[in-house]
Amino acid sequence: MRRRIRRWRRRLRPLTSTPLFPLLSVFTAGAIGYRWTENWDWGDCFWGVLVTLTTVGYGDQVPNTDAGRWVTAAILVGGLVVVQQTLQWMLSLQETGYFQLRRRQRQLREIQRMRQHVILCGYGRIGREIADQLIAEGVRLLVIENSPEDARAARERQLEVLEGDATLDETLQEAGVFDCRALVAALPNNAANLYVVLSARGLSSGCRLIARADSKEAERKLRLAGADAVVSPYISGGRQMAAIALRPLAINFLDLLAGSNCEVEEFQLRSDVARCAAIDGRSLTELDLGRRTDGALVLAIQSRSGLIANPNGSTQLQAGQRLIVMGSPSQLQAMERLLGEALEDASVLKA
Repeated sequence: MRRRIRRWRRRLRPLTSTPLFPLLSVFTAGAIGYRWTENWDWGDCFWGVLVTLTTVGYGDQVPNTDAGRWVTAAILVGGLVVVQQTLQWMLSLQETGYFQLRRRQRQLREIQRMRQHVILCGYGRIGREIADQLIAEGVRLLVIENSPEDARAARERQLEVLEGDATLDETLQEAGVFDCRALVAALPNNAANLYVVLSARGLSSGCRLIARADSKEAERKLRLAGADAVVSPYISGGRQMAAIALRPLAINFLDLLAGSNCEVEEFQLRSDVARCAAIDGRSLTELDLGRRTDGALVLAIQSRSGLIANPNGSTQLQAGQRLIVMGSPSQLQAMERLLGEALEDASVLKA
């Protein structure tokens, strides 16, 4: 019995610490008073208390005894004080940011349910382009942004936004860095991106990290910090402009490919040799991938020893390799079925 009483006390403690408890007490005591003095049913008793406290005036029922009038007077006096305290308490909640805190807690609960999403740190000019590409691919995206203006712009695009400093471990943990598919550090400052990469790599050793850099030195330091890939918008833009100047036909072909039904997909093979037994050590010719997938083309194979571009038929597949394959959606699905248990992960990028 004592345990039950203590348990109910713990449950009621949040209520008793607010003016809602005195307000509820006034309602209950007033209803009991009307029940005792006027002999009304309980519905009329609580209705009478409500009419009295809101001062809307009596219409359907009026206290007929002196005792009932004393009860009404007590309700009016006590109710005015309690209602005033309740209103002041509600206004103080607004001033102290209570409702914003509750909204953030609800948002964090929704974020904690996200899996295999991409975390984008920074929604500036580069971040917006990245977000557009990921949205086009149907990837679930979470934006971390510290600027209220940029956060508002991301919400206008119906994106999930977590306002906070991406360089802090706490913010990355709230964003679900342990369960994300990849993290992109696209902040405009090299030092900030370096902090993001260091924090993310310290929290999750298996998270794929892509960072933005504005110089060769920053690229080197970001790779040392643990970034899997570093992209410089200036260097990449310069290389693309030079390629267009020197090889316009090749660039035009890639543009045409991007507008077609053709896709480029990365197939990551498992590192477990036992689960890759069906393909490990077998050449592309032995597997006959082209015929069995109805035309899928292996463009490159990445392994620990380096990148094999345009592999020939004698190239052997091994556990842990990453295959870059081009084909239609049906051909890529056939490739996925063919790899079977040996396949660990597959990600599609429009060519």
